[in-house]
Amino acid sequence: MTSTGEVEGRAGPPMGWTRRRDVVVDVALAGVSAVECAWEGVSFAGEAGMPAAVGLLFGLAAGATLVLRRRWPIAVVLVGIAVAPAAMGFLLGVVGLYTLASSEVPRRITATLFSMSLAATFVVMYLRTRGDVEADHTLVISLSGFVAVALTVPPVLFGLYMGAWRRLMESLRERADSLERELSLLADRAEERAEWARTEERTRIAREMHDVVAHRVSLMVVHAAALEAVALKDPPRAAKNAALVGDMGRQALTELREMLGVLRAAPKPVPAAAAVAAAAAAAAPAPASFVAVASVGPDEGPSLGELEALVGQSRAAGMVVEMVVQGEGTAYAAEVEQTAYRVVQEALTNCHKHAPGARVVVRLAHREGEVAMQVENGPCEGQADGVGLPSGGNGLVGMRERVLGLGGVFVSGPTEVGGFRVSAVLPVG
Repeated sequence: MTSTGEVEGRAGPPMGWTRRRDVVVDVALAGVSAVECAWEGVSFAGEAGMPAAVGLLFGLAAGATLVLRRRWPIAVVLVGIAVAPAAMGFLLGVVGLYTLASSEVPRRITATLFSMSLAATFVVMYLRTRGDVEADHTLVISLSGFVAVALTVPPVLFGLYMGAWRRLMESLRERADSLERELSLLADRAEERAEWARTEERTRIAREMHDVVAHRVSLMVVHAAALEAVALKDPPRAAKNAALVGDMGRQALTELREMLGVLRAAPKPVPAAAAVAAAAAAAAPAPASFVAVASVGPDEGPSLGELEALVGQSRAAGMVVEMVVQGEGTAYAAEVEQTAYRVVQEALTNCHKHAPGARVVVRLAHREGEVAMQVENGPCEGQADGVGLPSGGNGLVGMRERVLGLGGVFVSGPTEVGGFRVSAVLPVG
């Protein structure tokens, strides 16, 4: 800031006026001051033996300088001090001191000019009352000091108060603007988090629907193809395949109803501790692992104990599947068991789609602090995608998202002998 309250490097408004009211007030004060100084100037010219016109013009020029008080308050005070010996400029001095004290002028300059104005007023009053008042010297000094203090101290104190009040208001306005910007930023971030959460939830639902439907429907298509092939040649086998297709369809419908029931269920009450944790987590985007864990309830989805039945369904569809289990299994967290089950399920579904007739090995290893699963198929002995199973290309992506969401490791790729292998390791801590 400059001594006049302007911001350095940026031009201020003309004469320091920012509002039309400021112009009206300053022009009116300057007019009154000019009239006062002109009147007093005529009297001074008469006392000094000068032409009245000189005193008139001098007074008009001196009083009119008050219009510059916002732009150059120091100059206005100096003019008031300069015309004090001529006993003119009462309004000029009072308003000038007030403007000086309320501006951004350094306090040392304000104190210096205030002292000069106080001393000038005291001297003028002392000289004028010494010969007019028939009293002792002490009374003259006291009267002169009282008048000097009355004309200089109140405007300075009031100006200091108004300057502090303006700075406080500016600080409050800046703080309000800052809070408004912060609230706007928080609202934008909240909207981003909400959109991110909606996207994550849509992805999760799509992944669940894919896992539930793809495997069952793939087995139904395989059994339907076998049914078509043996319908006339082997009626008993055709009937068996038809029964399996019906079972698969009913299982798929049951799982879909369970999933839709979970989606339609009313939200459970959140404990106080969980509410506090959720409020704290809302301040920053949640990691993927948190979303993956929070999206799965403790009683939702299949478990590792159902892998034997899952493998049996693929065997019933004509696939040669060997299952190898290493280590002693224990009860894991629901999300770990569900993820492991879904990985094996999707891998078997891919074997039905892309490797019909290939021999498949499912390995499950229970280790300390982790559980590993691997599904590997050998070279395809039949025509890939021979039964016309469609592929959306989302199976491996969904498996990877599930595993990485729990902090695990996922690897997939072709084998050296022409097959394909899917491996995943999940932490169980």
